[in-house]
Amino acid sequence: MSGQERARFWRTPALPGVDLLKARYVTHRFPPHAHESYAIAMVLSGVEEFAYRGTVHRAGPGSLSTLNPEEAHDGYAGVPGGWSYRVLYPSVEFVSGIAAELVAGHGTPCFPETVTYHRPTVALLRAAHDAAERGDDLASSTLARTAFAALLSGHASRRPADAPHRDDDPAVRRAREILHERLVDPPTIEDLARAVDTRPFTLIRAFKAATGLPPHAYLNTLRIIRARRLLQSGTPPAQVAGDVGFTDQAHLSRHFTRTVGVPPAAYQRAGTYKTRA
Repeated sequence: MSGQERARFWRTPALPGVDLLKARYVTHRFPPHAHESYAIAMVLSGVEEFAYRGTVHRAGPGSLSTLNPEEAHDGYAGVPGGWSYRVLYPSVEFVSGIAAELVAGHGTPCFPETVTYHRPTVALLRAAHDAAERGDDLASSTLARTAFAALLSGHASRRPADAPHRDDDPAVRRAREILHERLVDPPTIEDLARAVDTRPFTLIRAFKAATGLPPHAYLNTLRIIRARRLLQSGTPPAQVAGDVGFTDQAHLSRHFTRTVGVPPAAYQRAGTYKTRA
């Protein structure tokens, strides 16, 4: 990360299930990856570009980007000076809990629009993020729930229970299961294709169509997700590297920093408290 760049990642007991990021990036590029959580970003200055759902989006000052869980995207500067932003990463459980209080019905909330400019919603989210940074637990918890209620009411829909799922292809479904099972010792693409009774190039195309990522990038996403959980539990980074299949701590650090935006040690320092029940 260059001297022009800075990032702070943290968690607070006042918002269980929500990670927070405040950052400025210039040359940093996020590789294609996905999150277990939603990603709700507010650009403060500059422009971020990112590929998502087959389109390259530009998010400028005052914008609100809403990315759904498990959907592939990248991220990089859209202007020479880079961009600064604040991001909230609420878990599916956190968002679904607020949605359940607002309206009855089934299905997980999703955001059909990717980049919008809606000042009242951005202002509420920014106020919640600022309060969390100050350590004001009552304000951050109150404002965050108010902000997400506004976000859900104005920008979200519900994914029907019978909507097409990315695992409708049985070969892709089984390939994903194998990669989950063999995080530390993954197969070659040839072995993976044989295991699901298809051909390598056929599997690569189907896998990317279903998940937005080729198998090797999907594997790295799984490893980073697992690494985040272990780091939050207090596991030393050197042990985390081996536990998730990276060759050493430097290998973990390189992939983790590219994907999350901060190094593993900084992420771990953000807080290792136990989430409240």
